[in-house]
Amino acid sequence: MVDLKSQYQKIKAEVDAGIQDVIDSAAFINGPAVKEFKASLEKYLGVKHVIPCANGTDALQIAMMALGLKPGDEVITPSFTYIATVEVVGLLGLTPVFCDVDKEHFTMDPAHMEALITDKTKAIVPVHLYGQSAPMEEILAIAKKHNLAIIEDNAQAIGGHYTFSNGKKMANGTMGDIGTTSFFPSKNLGCYGDGGAIFTNDDELAHQISMIANHGQRVRYVHDMVGCNSRLDSIQAAVLNVKLKQLDTYCDARRTVADRYDQAFASNEKITTPKRFGQSHHVFHQYTMLLHDIDRDKVVEELVAHGVPSMIYYPIPAHRQKMFEAFDSENANLESTDWLTQRVISLPIHTEMKEEDQHYIIEKVLKIIK
Repeated sequence: MVDLKSQYQKIKAEVDAGIQDVIDSAAFINGPAVKEFKASLEKYLGVKHVIPCANGTDALQIAMMALGLKPGDEVITPSFTYIATVEVVGLLGLTPVFCDVDKEHFTMDPAHMEALITDKTKAIVPVHLYGQSAPMEEILAIAKKHNLAIIEDNAQAIGGHYTFSNGKKMANGTMGDIGTTSFFPSKNLGCYGDGGAIFTNDDELAHQISMIANHGQRVRYVHDMVGCNSRLDSIQAAVLNVKLKQLDTYCDARRTVADRYDQAFASNEKITTPKRFGQSHHVFHQYTMLLHDIDRDKVVEELVAHGVPSMIYYPIPAHRQKMFEAFDSENANLESTDWLTQRVISLPIHTEMKEEDQHYIIEKVLKIIK
């Protein structure tokens, strides 16, 4: 699904030198590489504060802790997402409220979201899924109307941006109160282990987030709140310092791959290619299409037989997972979510894909799906 080895070969000298610098300095925790990455990412995103952390799940948890959410508070999230988005809601004793998504764009449906708001609702977590921005203009307006906080789950769409109706562009993850991301190796901006970050333009929230991520301390051995230990190590930061310079190139390469898939599958009635809506600069963390009137499992089996990998993101939505049965979530009316989980399939997409390899994938897909 990705080719990290070939990608590494192109940046090997820089990456190796950055890692060696960390080893030579022995500044493994919060060293200069971390500070450099923090500053570079703030500049790239146009955001006031970036707080690096250990992974994307921690980023979501810390964001919710920083907002002061308490057990019983309701948090609206899509069900059609990776489980981490909702898992942290349950972990903190909050109440997940599952929102349906748009069938064409796979992201949160603002109208359904607003219908779910109660006097217990405290936050909304839109997900920029597969590299596509959620409809942030509508979501932000609804959140403002109801005085709700927004945490953007940007684990899959760093490098993308959203254009508002007035022409203003903002990077994904910087539009809400807090944004979060993951640097898992397969992400558009991935390290060589685990890593994550939290973004905000709010000085007070940045202070809270920094404290929570560092054992709740403002100065060493002075702990003002219950926190956790979540940090990006210097070696991973050294890798990210190199890859951040390539992020726009990486995203453009993914879009080129997506364009070739789109063109190849456009006339196949059993395939719906991923829709891109005008306000979203889609960066294609995944190339996810819909299959109609065909056995998806059989398609996957036949692709494997031809040496073509594929993935189902996600076969079981969050509201149908056993971990949330205490919330009677399986009875939630999420028609589009349930419909999508039966039809989505993702094909390989990455920065190093050769045209001949992609042509082979396309050929086999069209041979199987006809």
